[in-house]
Amino acid sequence: MGILPRAAEITRGRILFDDPSSKGNVVDIAALDPESEEMRQIRGGRISIIFQEPMTSLSPVHTIGDQISEALFLHRDASYQEGMKLTETMLEHVDFPDPKRALRMYPFELSGGLRQRAMIAMAMICHPLLLIADEPTTALDVTIQARILKLVKELQKELGMSLLLITHDLGVVANMADQVVVMYHGKIMESGSLKTLFNQPQHPYLKALLHAVPRFDMEEGERLVPVREIDYEIGSIGKDKTVWPESAVDTPILRVKDVSKTYTLHSGSWLKGKTSLFRAVDNVSFDVRQGECFGLVGESGCGKTTLSKIIMRALTPDSGLIEYNDRGNIIDVRALENGPLMAFRRKMQFIFQDPFSALSPRMTIFDILREPLVVHKMGDAASQNAMTTELMRLVGLDPRYLNRYPHSFSGGQRQRIGIARALALQPDLLICDEPVSALDVSIQAQILNLLKDLQQELGLTYIFISHNLAVINYIADRIAVMCRGQLVELAPRELLFANPIHPYTRALLSAVPHPELSQPLDFSAITDGAASEPSLWQAPFTVDGEAAMTFLALGDGHFVRVAANCNPSEIAA
Repeated sequence: MGILPRAAEITRGRILFDDPSSKGNVVDIAALDPESEEMRQIRGGRISIIFQEPMTSLSPVHTIGDQISEALFLHRDASYQEGMKLTETMLEHVDFPDPKRALRMYPFELSGGLRQRAMIAMAMICHPLLLIADEPTTALDVTIQARILKLVKELQKELGMSLLLITHDLGVVANMADQVVVMYHGKIMESGSLKTLFNQPQHPYLKALLHAVPRFDMEEGERLVPVREIDYEIGSIGKDKTVWPESAVDTPILRVKDVSKTYTLHSGSWLKGKTSLFRAVDNVSFDVRQGECFGLVGESGCGKTTLSKIIMRALTPDSGLIEYNDRGNIIDVRALENGPLMAFRRKMQFIFQDPFSALSPRMTIFDILREPLVVHKMGDAASQNAMTTELMRLVGLDPRYLNRYPHSFSGGQRQRIGIARALALQPDLLICDEPVSALDVSIQAQILNLLKDLQQELGLTYIFISHNLAVINYIADRIAVMCRGQLVELAPRELLFANPIHPYTRALLSAVPHPELSQPLDFSAITDGAASEPSLWQAPFTVDGEAAMTFLALGDGHFVRVAANCNPSEIAA
């Protein structure tokens, strides 16, 4: 693309681009000046790119219509009216729900899936010969990912376009690629046809990658095998915790009952605007047992993170009950204020999704790990210093790196620092909000294994939030499925995956790209948004605002949301 930073240079090699319109004239892109007119015509006109993160790739101060049409006006001779009409057509092509309205919208008004579609429309507006897709679905949940992959496949076929797909998701590779190149540390380790590489991998690195991917057919107790294991030391952390009394063990560590949260949305101008209510969390109830990993899955925007913030008391719900079992002492979390609330914070901690924005770039790792101890006045300076060293060893990092800043660490190392910070106060319950979604498969395996080991060693309880069902299947004991602010199904892991009942759960499972050639995605069965539209679910799951809904028990801890007047025997069948 000729967009390397100025400090970088191509020292050797060629990049040959054979454009059929140039009548056999093969261009060496590596030899072109990135600022030359010839390179500008190729960039965006003949070769386009979709970037990984649509929010940072789109300008927040320009409308979607202006950003997409910009490439068109640079490379095609078209009037403003023609350009906007072609832009609207392209938005329609990528299945925007209201293309005409989308022309005037800003990126912050769109969901992650729609922003990514806008990026695809921008890359496709000039009908390029080659589309480079750099991790185009990493930040998207499985149903939106499946729709984006289906869209790219259809556009590729319709426009006769070549696709260079960059990804660490082997499930995506298995469903999209013809030829595969495996890279490590800037070098090609192995290359060949999709079938050859998946069925007969030769290089140890590729074999390690294939073993690091969580799969649905893993045996009980089977561990992921990362490229490098984390060598950690438990030390004295957690040794001085009071023992759970026998009478408290059978009581859930967390009880959430009928919790709801509503936001007021404004549209239009300040003078003539309209207000509407949006229910982010709708009457949610569940229990989390002491020592278990409770999985929470659903699409982006379904209310998972809002619910976790409510449990942490970072947000105040409209209604509902949240009870925390502090080793036999039942705490009403919503009633806590001031000192008691500060003391409660030590019991429950949070691991954030993005390891880059979760750590302050202006603080050393020592200050980041010591900060919770200082805020909660735990120990003197000497003991705090000793604790930071222990925390580093706990997550397999060298204590000599305590004086470094976050930018010195990789994504996986930063996430381990985030885990260490969450464990500094020695909590009993950790809320893990998509802790591995930004990491590649081998580092993801490291973090998942570390979390499982720490749970066992320190007696921790997890609420694990994710849109990756294979990850949830590997780490969770019980799983709740969330859609449009409501829990639609709750079951032990083995029951949920063996016998999903709710149509939304089934849609989630059918959209997962398996890293196996024998289980391809059925792109023909992927519908645009119907799976997450409650009014389109078949009876008795339909939510139409009129029929009363209930959480029906099917036995063995399996629950599903259905119409209150339905026959339970029909559901089970």
